[in-house]
Amino acid sequence: MPRHLRDLVSDLGFSRIIELEWWQSLQLGNLEITNTPSRHWGARIIRDVHRGYGGYVLRSGKHSLYHAGDTAYFDGFAQIGARLHPEVALLPIGAYYPASFRNVHTSPEDALQAFQDLGSRWMIPMHYGTFRLSYEPVDEPVPRLLRGAQQMGIADKVCVLEEGVTRVFE
Repeated sequence: MPRHLRDLVSDLGFSRIIELEWWQSLQLGNLEITNTPSRHWGARIIRDVHRGYGGYVLRSGKHSLYHAGDTAYFDGFAQIGARLHPEVALLPIGAYYPASFRNVHTSPEDALQAFQDLGSRWMIPMHYGTFRLSYEPVDEPVPRLLRGAQQMGIADKVCVLEEGVTRVFE
């Protein structure tokens, strides 16, 4: 997990908690986990201090997956792509309105730009439609994402999954 979060999970029964700095990696068997930068603030609870935050690239053999975590669009996506080459990118597309929320969250259009910057093969949107986090209509992010992907000519690379659905990427 990102740094300065141990106290939030230390009483949950985990036998081992490892905090990582940005770009630090951990090897667990054939799985490598790398903590990546993001643009957020890290608060987790009401009256919280600003803690660690970030995303992760998981790599096992030739396969890799990037989970962006909470983030706004930032130039770090290109660096993550250049350094870690994730095949599949899970990118947030919700909680972007009002515009000031984009200081810490991506809009669907921002997520598409991040996907392009990463150079990943597939994008899976996340962080939308579960509960209200901001003021955009709860059903707005996915259609906006798909319209943008169509306009950019990358609709075949965006995979919207329903909860509980498994997808194998060839």
